[in-house]
Amino acid sequence: MICFPNAKINLGLNVVSKRTDGYHNIETVFHPAAIKDVLEIIEAPALSFQSTGLGIPGESDSNICLKAYALLKKDFKLPPVCIHLHKNIPIGAGLGGGSSDGAFTIKLLNSLFDLNLSVPLMQQYAAELGADCAFFILNKPVFASGTGTVFEDIDVNINAYSMAVVMPPVHVSTSIAYNGITPQEPDHSIKEIVRLPVESWKNNLKNDFELSVYKRFPSLSMIKGQLYENGAVYASMSGSGSAFYALFNKGEQFNFSFSDCRVYFPLESF
Repeated sequence: MICFPNAKINLGLNVVSKRTDGYHNIETVFHPAAIKDVLEIIEAPALSFQSTGLGIPGESDSNICLKAYALLKKDFKLPPVCIHLHKNIPIGAGLGGGSSDGAFTIKLLNSLFDLNLSVPLMQQYAAELGADCAFFILNKPVFASGTGTVFEDIDVNINAYSMAVVMPPVHVSTSIAYNGITPQEPDHSIKEIVRLPVESWKNNLKNDFELSVYKRFPSLSMIKGQLYENGAVYASMSGSGSAFYALFNKGEQFNFSFSDCRVYFPLESF
């Protein structure tokens, strides 16, 4: 059985406060993005995992797909499977590719072996894998708060735009991004801002991580500037970076030439 785990982007991201457990409270809008991995799971004589496409850091036996399988196997009599992941979503980009792979593994195992898991239960399992994994169970736009695990339905529509995603050859660790952040309550909630016309987002919808990341990697600020020079209606870093996305009016010409970057364009709305 095959499925296609997709990426996500963050429409704005505010780091609101630091928690007593060391984590941070944030607010953001998670939105699916049409860059996709390919995940295949079949029954097999023994458990195995293999990957193709983009290289995945770390040992393969610690991949999040195997962690998802182990999580369900604790509660269900799952047979051994062969998992094949073809990696296309950039890694360390703020696009949620690993989280998506883990969540889609849960959904695929649920379908393959008729586990009859409810959506809330799949979200509960996914949340054990990582902060934003649960988003990919329903895989629709949500306003996320807390540590990124408290979801609220939100009506946001970017279907009138084509999307570009630009991935520079830079990996930004989440810890580095947070080190440069001073948490504060925003003047206006992202939940309110995304209801405004997209044309107004440039001056109102921000990602708190951008200035922190620019201090460490100054060249990244040039990417956002060039996206606007190419006609973007709105451009932003996604999550803690280092990928940037931009929304363009459909039919807009695009001539991004920043060296060494991978460019995904045009991406139709998810």
